[in-house]
Amino acid sequence: MTARDSAGGVLRLVNSVLLPGFHGTEPPAWLLGAVDDGLAGVVYFAHNVPDPKTAAALSATLYARRADLIVASDEEGGDVTRLEAATGSSYPGNGALGEVDDTDVTERVARAIGHDLRAAGIGLNLAPDVDVNADPDNPVIGIRAFGSDAALVARHSAAYVTGLQSAGVAACAKHFPGHGDTAVDSHLRVPQLTADLDLLRRRDLVPFTAAIRAGSRCLMTGHIKALPFGDAPASLNPEAARLAREELGFTGAIVTDALDMGAVLADPGFGPACVQAVLGGADLLCLGNPESAEAAETAYTSARDALLDAVATGALPTERLVEAGRRARELARWIAEARATPPPPKEDALPLAVARTALRVRGNVALSSAPYVIDLRQRVNHASGSRARHLNRLLAEAMPGLTTTGVPPEGPTAARADTALQDSAGHPLVVIAREPHRDAAEIALLRELVARRPDAVVVLTGWPHAVDALAANTVVTYGSARVNAQAAVERLLGGTPHGG
Repeated sequence: MTARDSAGGVLRLVNSVLLPGFHGTEPPAWLLGAVDDGLAGVVYFAHNVPDPKTAAALSATLYARRADLIVASDEEGGDVTRLEAATGSSYPGNGALGEVDDTDVTERVARAIGHDLRAAGIGLNLAPDVDVNADPDNPVIGIRAFGSDAALVARHSAAYVTGLQSAGVAACAKHFPGHGDTAVDSHLRVPQLTADLDLLRRRDLVPFTAAIRAGSRCLMTGHIKALPFGDAPASLNPEAARLAREELGFTGAIVTDALDMGAVLADPGFGPACVQAVLGGADLLCLGNPESAEAAETAYTSARDALLDAVATGALPTERLVEAGRRARELARWIAEARATPPPPKEDALPLAVARTALRVRGNVALSSAPYVIDLRQRVNHASGSRARHLNRLLAEAMPGLTTTGVPPEGPTAARADTALQDSAGHPLVVIAREPHRDAAEIALLRELVARRPDAVVVLTGWPHAVDALAANTVVTYGSARVNAQAAVERLLGGTPHGG
């Protein structure tokens, strides 16, 4: 073997663990070159797949270049969607599925999501989220979880994995060892999970065990500092991988959460994080969602070069890359074999029926005329990449003449309420909130609005916790997807009750 051949072999080893993002609806030249040089696969984000036809064409182009490529995306259903980012998901998310608590329904919904992914040429879904949402103040998991009870989350995690993989799409249980008992968004900085190993085993690890036993082909590690593992986040920590493999018995591919997230971007930095992740037991590195075409290429080359340099200095043994690449290829083979089989029939009517069943309604919520809508939701959800205005849009389409306003971001509660209500006289009032219990100023404003307008209908799109007790008339959707919004609008328009 010549030095050139040896260098090429190391490059292919390095590429075999990388899952970059890219910009646009056609693969750029650098990406195609990397595919030719052994790239494991790609991750689609919303800007890559604006519609199903474009998604299918993009995947066909990539598979024509190399048939064993891993094409991945985040399609949880509910608040997190890539294929339907513009319109909102057609599927209720985990929060609604957990509220319905029928594992057969969860399996069938996951199978239907898998059907759509198959049609788009996506073979790995970075879902389900199997976190136990133990902290009500969790800013990034919340309604993405099936619930706060470990046993409930476990049975639905297993059902989701079974349904998704029965459609021929690989599942990826996340965010190991559990992002639910944290109060920090790992998109911004590193969360601390203070549970000891005993509590992890009794709570957070229970759904992961269930997902693994159901055959999940993939496991995503989170950028979470877990007390039993020391200072390094789980995504970079060999103790986390050891726990997954030796104690939970996981034999599939471990993929990191996006390595461009704030939790690891500042410390240890992008390149070092890539190296530490592989050393820590990751088999695939999700490089993240680039802000531009240039940033996408830079992220790939930075990750590639950091790994090449680590091999050259002896800091990263080639044996670790060989092991990781083998698991990535095993995953790719499973996906390729699954793609060769026909998908199951799709249940088109199921998602809306589930969203209707999940809906929780109290009091008189039927609107007599076009309402005045005050939307209290100001925080961006970094996982979904939006504020999810699907409810506003569907309500406006159903009731022309509707007025929607937000609230001033700062100021005394009474003054903010004055501004929000200034044009509402003579109209029914709808107040939309997500999980206002996490923000003292927002809950104070909600109390003020309801005190002034006791007839107001409060629509909550997240977990209600104790917030729905503040108002006499409430609708809880358990998610911000388009299908959740559709079910809520039906009830606001006086439709027949379908849920509790």
